[in-house]
Amino acid sequence: MTNPDEFVAEMNASPGLHRRMGIEFLEASAERVVGRMPVEGNTQPYGLLHGGASCVLAETLGSTGAALHAGPGRRVVGIEINATHHRAATSGHVTAVATRVHGGRTLATYAIEITDGEGRMVCTSRLTCLIRPE
Repeated sequence: MTNPDEFVAEMNASPGLHRRMGIEFLEASAERVVGRMPVEGNTQPYGLLHGGASCVLAETLGSTGAALHAGPGRRVVGIEINATHHRAATSGHVTAVATRVHGGRTLATYAIEITDGEGRMVCTSRLTCLIRPE
C-alpha cells in the first residue's frame, strides 16, 4: 500500500460483510485503523446495538490492520476475538479504533475500542490474527 487514502477508498468500495453492515473505513495503516458503523440496522430485538455487530466491526478493522502489517503475498486469518460490552448504543454511529499491540512474523494482535457519538466506551475488544503465506 503506497497511499493510505487510496487504500481507504478501495476498502470502502470492496464487497463483503462490512458493506452490508454499513461499516465505513476512515483511516488505515498497519499501526491503526479507524472506522464507523451505524447503529440502525445492526440492533438486536430491543433496539440496542447487537454485540455481534460490535464484534464484526472490531474484526473488520483489526484484520485490516493485520493485513497491512503482513504485507503483500501474505494472508491473515482471525484466530481469536474477545469483546466486553460496556454500555448500550441505540442510535447514531459507533466509531472504532484498532491499535496494533503486537506485530510479528506469524501473529498480529489489535486492541479495538468502540465508542458512541458522545465518546463513551461501548465495547473493548482484542483480535489476534495468524499470518500465512498466500
